[in-house]
Parts: sequence; structure tokens; C-alpha cells
Amino acid sequence: MKTCRDIINRRKELWDTTHNIERDNEFVMAAVNYIVDPQNAAVREEIKRYPEYLIEISFVIVDKDKNTIPFFLNEVQQSFLADINKAKDGYREGRRLHLKFLVLKGRQQGFTSFITAYQLSNAIISKNFSGFTLADSGDNTNTIFEDKAKYIYNQLPDPLKPTEKYNNRREFHFENLNSRWRVNTAGNKEVGRSKTINFFHGSEAAFWDSIDSIMTGLGEALTKDSIQILETTANGLNEFKDLWDGAEKGANNWEPKFYQWWLTPEYILKFEDAEREEQFKHDVLNPPTEFFEKLKLLLDHEGLTWNQLYWYYGKYKDLREKLPQEYPCTPEESFLASGRPRFDVNVLMEYLKHCVPGELGRLESHGGRPVFVKDEHGNLEVWKRPQPGKEYFIGADVAKGKADGDFSCAPVYDADKNLVAMWHGHIDPDAFGNPILVNLGNWYNEAMIAVEENNHGLTTINAMKNTYWNLYKRTKYDKVTDVERQELGWWTDVRTKPLMIDNLAKLIRERTLGCKSERMIKECIKYVVGDNGDTNAATGNDDTVMSSAIILLVMDAYITELADITDTSTEVTEAIAGSSYVQSGGNWVHISEIEDAADDDDVWFRKAGW
Repeated sequence: MKTCRDIINRRKELWDTTHNIERDNEFVMAAVNYIVDPQNAAVREEIKRYPEYLIEISFVIVDKDKNTIPFFLNEVQQSFLADINKAKDGYREGRRLHLKFLVLKGRQQGFTSFITAYQLSNAIISKNFSGFTLADSGDNTNTIFEDKAKYIYNQLPDPLKPTEKYNNRREFHFENLNSRWRVNTAGNKEVGRSKTINFFHGSEAAFWDSIDSIMTGLGEALTKDSIQILETTANGLNEFKDLWDGAEKGANNWEPKFYQWWLTPEYILKFEDAEREEQFKHDVLNPPTEFFEKLKLLLDHEGLTWNQLYWYYGKYKDLREKLPQEYPCTPEESFLASGRPRFDVNVLMEYLKHCVPGELGRLESHGGRPVFVKDEHGNLEVWKRPQPGKEYFIGADVAKGKADGDFSCAPVYDADKNLVAMWHGHIDPDAFGNPILVNLGNWYNEAMIAVEENNHGLTTINAMKNTYWNLYKRTKYDKVTDVERQELGWWTDVRTKPLMIDNLAKLIRERTLGCKSERMIKECIKYVVGDNGDTNAATGNDDTVMSSAIILLVMDAYITELADITDTSTEVTEAIAGSSYVQSGGNWVHISEIEDAADDDDVWFRKAGW
């Protein structure tokens, strides 16, 4: 009795000897006849347990030279398959609860071809199988179905082909087995319309508009034991990067899998002649440039061969700065190299290491004064409370207020450009102005507030202009009347946006921005230059970026030299009268400090039983 492995090994031996696709076709026909023979039930049971056997026994594929060859799994595909089988065993034994994989890869390593073939083999041999592939574009959707799945299926011997209900441009449906496999495009309104999906494959997921919305929409269709794979090359520091970071930290249910380019065996290149080989080896061992230093590291620490290094060098000459994205050596390299980030990502990664959570809470009005109340669900995050004698400046980016829309955001900066607090949440534009911004401004020493007037900002300004005096005003010049007038709020347009973004980029590059907010740094990392030269968030929101960029640009002109707060002269007394300071024990003290002390005393009295 021959096993599946016996049949596969024999097919490989025949191919290695002849490299004749006609001879291979003859062997496949004989192998299939052996499999479907009623006496050979053991072989069929093997294939049911390990559907990948059917791939190497009977499937063909078109290689990079456009030749039809047997579909034998390469090293990368075998490695990923081993991970899938290990996970399936763990799930069956109750050692894991999910079969969810994030695959970060280089170009043309064969993941889409393998996953497509694996789903097709499941559909051919299994009852009630429902597979679904989602591609990033219409062209790739057609390529996956026509060039990969349908081509493979059409080459199969007839005894392997189940009774078809559908075999069209986007779907195989095998009627008697009640099994199916479909392919669609991310963003299509039909995505996810199925009773159940027990195998999901997202191709080039980093290039989707929204991974979260798609996976949420698929949620009810995916079975508990479904295999879920999101595979992709990197596309900057976007939503897929967030998923990857969460997976590495164990903060979500995805398992991260990274595959270096050198795991693909055909990525080698012969030297043209001995002279070229000698010169290349000399340059690697005595690196004249930074790239050759990288080659030496790959030689010394990864054990790459000279032909692998020479192949990589050839790709470098073609791709230059795009090389790490297309053929990454590490996950970090692939993410940082891809996309067109507007800000210095390397500096931002340094900022990220030093981010710490602020104190969460909200401001309540007591006796006409704002009081900070700790609340772990609050929208106000505070890194440093207001200090006597300090000036503060607040930017405001206004959203619609819908719970599923953009966020309204108000960062607070001191005169040294340190982010000391940030309000961030969903709220109606008028309520954002009053009480949120009014209370926040009053708490931070009547800070100057620059509200972006665009869109819903005018509603916010109108809600606070009669209550709060220190609002930013811009000068507008009417060329017709030759008259200048002042208008409340900041206006972002094609002229002012580059100014504020360039200024923020400079502050980040020179490390003069003080920021402990992980939310803001991550938004800065995802802030990119588009094909038309405009700058926006690659995915998600950019409200912290925009609100900060506004206030950091305008605040310099409004910073004043304040008198020493310990000075008890009449001028100082008058200057701070009616502000957020009171005199206590002969010193001027900010109201929040007295409130904090009172809170502490109250806690002590309660503990003492008073």
C-alpha cells in the first residue's frame, strides 16, 4: 500500500529526471486513479487529514518563466504549512482558542499561490467547506481566481473534479459536497455575504482601506474554528502595523509570522566571472558603503551564501530605497521603509519609547471654577497640571461628534512646546466649545485657544466667543477694499497647511517637541505624503497631528515674559486678579493645588475616622 508521501516522492523523482510536463501529466493521471480506487481508502483518509498532499500529488502551477511545472511546496510554504498544522493540532487539543495568522513577507514568496491551492484542495475533498479570499484590488482578485485557482482546477484529471454547481469568474461551488471557495475585492459591498466561512484569506491586507471594518463585517460569518490569514507586504506604519504590534505584544488573538527573503531558495544569483566575484567578496569583507556593511552582517550573522548576497545586491541596484519594503530582512525594516511618512520616523520611534500614559479624568465646574476629577474613562489626559505663572496654548480640531466618526481633539502645550494635556473624544461641536474648551482654557491659566474654523469649527467658536476671551484671531486682508479685519479661529487651506505641517516636522526632527502621548506619536508615524503631494493620515485619524500643528505654529507670537509670580507688587496682584490663582500663606497658589491638598486632607480625615 503506497502512502501519499510515497506518491509525492515518486513524482519529484520523475520530474527531477525528465523535466517533462507530459510525463508528469501521465504520472498524475495514474496517481489519481490509484487514489480514487475503492480499495485505497487509507490514502484518501490521509488526504482528508492533510489536504496539502493533494497539491503535491496532482496540482500544477505556472512558474516565473511562464512554464507549467508540478506544484511542489517550497521551503517558505512548507514552513507556513507546518505552522498551520501545529496550530490545528493545538486547537483540537484545546491548547489554543484561535487559528489567526498575520503573515508579513517579501515579494513573490508564494504565499497567495499556496493558500489558494490549499483552499481549493479543501473544497475538492471536504464536505461543507467554505473558503473565502479577499484581495486588495480587482486586478489581483481576477489573477487569484483565473491564473491561480481556475488554471490549477482545469488541469486536474476528471476523476478529481466534483460535481459543479458554479464555476464562474469568482466562485467554485461543488454541489454534492456542499463545499465552495470564493474570491472578492476588499471594499466590495458583497463582501462577507455567506452563511459560514471556515477558511478566510486576506491578500495584501496592508493595502486595504480598513482591515478593522472588513473583519468586523465578516465576524458573524467566520466559524469559531476558522483559519484566518492576513498576508501582505508592508505598506507603511498603518492599520496592519497596529495589528502586528498588538500580536507581538500578545494584545490580540493574531499570531505574527515573518518570512525573510532569503528563505526563498531561488533568490540566488551566479557571478558573471571570477573577477566580478573577487571584487564583490572584497567589498563585502571590507565594506566601502553602508549597504555593504549590511551585506557583511547578513554574511556573518545570518550565514547567507555569496550567491544569495549577490542576488540581494542586484536587487539593491534596481530598487535602492525600496529594497527593504520589497525584500525585508526584519519586520521593523519593512514597515519603516514602506510608505512616504512626512515626519522623521526614526526620531518618532525614539519618542515612542518614552511615551507614558497621562492621568485620565474630566473637568467639572464648581463655583464657576474648573476642577479636575480623576476618571479612568475620562476624555482628558493630563501629563502635567497647570503651574503658577506659566502660559499655555490649546489647539482644537473639531469633528462632527458622531460616535463612529472622527474625534475632536484639544492638545495643551506650555510655552516650551511640551504637551501637558490632551482632550480627545466624540462630542457635538457646540458642546466641545462650551463647556469643554472653556473649562480647559480656564484651568490652564486662561490659555489662548486656536480653533480650526473649517467645517464644524465655526459652531465651536460661536459656542464660546461670548464666554471665553482668549481666542486666537487671524488677520484677513480684503484686496478689493484694501481693508484688514480680524476673524476668530485658524483657517487651514493649501497655503497654511504646508506651513503648519512643515513646522511640526522641524520640531520633531530637531527633537524640540515635548510629547509623551503614544496616541499622537503613532498618528505622526502614520501621517504620509500622498501621490498628489498633499499630507494626510495613511489610515485612521490625524486629529492630534492637525490640532497640534495649528497651535505649535501660532503660539510663538503670543508667548510673553511673565513677571515673577512671587512678586507681591500691586502690578502683579492686579495682573493675576480674577485668574486661577489665590493667595495662601503669603504665596500665590494655583486653585488646583489647593483642591488637591483639600482632597488629600479629606482622605486622611476619613481614614482617621473623623
